[in-house]
Amino acid sequence: MNGAGGRHRPRKRFGQHFLRDASYIGRIIAAIAPGSGDHCIEIGPGDGALTLPLAKAAGRLDCIELDRDLARQLESRFRGQENVRIHCRDILKFDLGELAGNGSGLRIAANLPYNISTPVLFHLLKMSRLITDMTFMLQREVVERMTAAPGNRDYGRLSVMLNYYCAAERLFHVPPEAFRPKPKVMSSVVRLRPYRPRPLQVEDEACLALVVRTAFGQRRKTLRNSLKTIAAGNVLEKLPVDLGARPEQLGLADYVNISDAISAEVKE
Repeated sequence: MNGAGGRHRPRKRFGQHFLRDASYIGRIIAAIAPGSGDHCIEIGPGDGALTLPLAKAAGRLDCIELDRDLARQLESRFRGQENVRIHCRDILKFDLGELAGNGSGLRIAANLPYNISTPVLFHLLKMSRLITDMTFMLQREVVERMTAAPGNRDYGRLSVMLNYYCAAERLFHVPPEAFRPKPKVMSSVVRLRPYRPRPLQVEDEACLALVVRTAFGQRRKTLRNSLKTIAAGNVLEKLPVDLGARPEQLGLADYVNISDAISAEVKE
């Protein structure tokens, strides 16, 4: 996570806001509660305010930082500390399997800028089998979407897909004054725990993703009108839901049932 310290000038193109408030740093570390047997992954460590306490507590820490200047600073700072490795890479092109080997149990921490938060979340969900938990600091608006229930105005594609893979728990808010420079929005810390096993299991995860993306891509339309682009009329009429409903009215189980019905027709 981006942190205080160093002389690096925050770069707008990376959405950099460095956490500098010691009390919130302490609260985030307490929420993660890293242990000596843990393999932690920090995405976007910035100038390292959280990296130091993570490195002290975790058995192994891998940091993934896109900014070359910050990566060099971190490499210099942690040179000789065998349990810490810095990777100057783009997380969206990084396969966590490179770090997990044949195992799992990765613990993820990240402060995600608004412009990449959703792509990063979906990227990590593809590798949820490798992950024990994820603690993120995000724009509050994104966390509200992540934790929204059906019928809520914030409920959407992100809510449904996260709920399929993980249990989401909003922990606390972080005000703009805790950062350098101050962002124009409130932030929130959220914890995601991948299900083991998942309460619901879809037949085809790619089909579920397509159904949810299609439905919420035209959220003002009824399901009958939005889903007709991916399923024939005779298939739609067999779906176990009210086709006159709008996408935000359905829960995860409904979308799993729709996906299974569509994928079964395709196989036939």
